[in-house]
Amino acid sequence: MTVTALLIFLLIGAIAGWLAGQLMRGRGLGLVGNIVVGIIGAYVGGWLLGGVLGLAIGGGIIGAIINATIGAVVVLAIIGVIKRA
Repeated sequence: MTVTALLIFLLIGAIAGWLAGQLMRGRGLGLVGNIVVGIIGAYVGGWLLGGVLGLAIGGGIIGAIINATIGAVVVLAIIGVIKRA
């Protein structure tokens, strides 16, 4: 993985985490937390949409951000349920 690819990966994670935090009514976790949630969300979104549901969002950076955001929303929802328990 090149430095450029790593920076793009982190940027997509940050954007997806921030978007998920906004969609989940301000449950963002700060810059580093948003990056982590976005990266985990990318894996969850890829697994959920591609593997379980068989959906394809599209390609490119926008498709990756949408996919990661959907996964990050799921991750934040799970974190919210765990925090309430």
